[in-house]
Amino acid sequence: MAASALAARAAAGIIRPLHILVSSAFRSCSSSMRLVSTLSGRPLSHIQAPLASPAAKLVPPVRSLAFGHPSAILNSVSPLLPAVLRPPVRTLIYCSLRKGKRKSVKAVLFRFLRLHCGLWVRKKAGYKKRLWKKKPAQKRRLREQVFCNKTQSKLLDKMTTSFWKRRNWYVDDPFQKYHDRTNLKV
Repeated sequence: MAASALAARAAAGIIRPLHILVSSAFRSCSSSMRLVSTLSGRPLSHIQAPLASPAAKLVPPVRSLAFGHPSAILNSVSPLLPAVLRPPVRTLIYCSLRKGKRKSVKAVLFRFLRLHCGLWVRKKAGYKKRLWKKKPAQKRRLREQVFCNKTQSKLLDKMTTSFWKRRNWYVDDPFQKYHDRTNLKV
């Protein structure tokens, strides 16, 4: 009796994520088709839900279900898989192929300007888009330049190399008075 209870509890951990898929497949397909597991190639009729589970009343017999797309099961079970199988989060930090040094992301260099105090300056979003429908006051507001916040500045610093963080001296630099800031924590 105890062994069957343990087996039913283990099977419940497998069936519970598939409950949504099973109920949607039951609604949309005929009763003559069978639910077939993509992992084993065998019908899932030998697995039963635990008797104490409230989901046991909701799950119809497996033989009366039809199986949908294989990626639906994979998507429903993927939170259970280890982190190795999940795709990594992409932080845009490039490395060179020869020496493995970090490389700057070109999109950051084109779209942002770094001040020597560590702040980053950018244009407002949409300053080039659909100008025919915007009023002159809105166009003027969108042409303004704004500072990035602390987390954005840290991310942009990671995406560029030290070459772009050095101080530059330009003739008639319009940002000259903004390069050095006092009483500022970044």
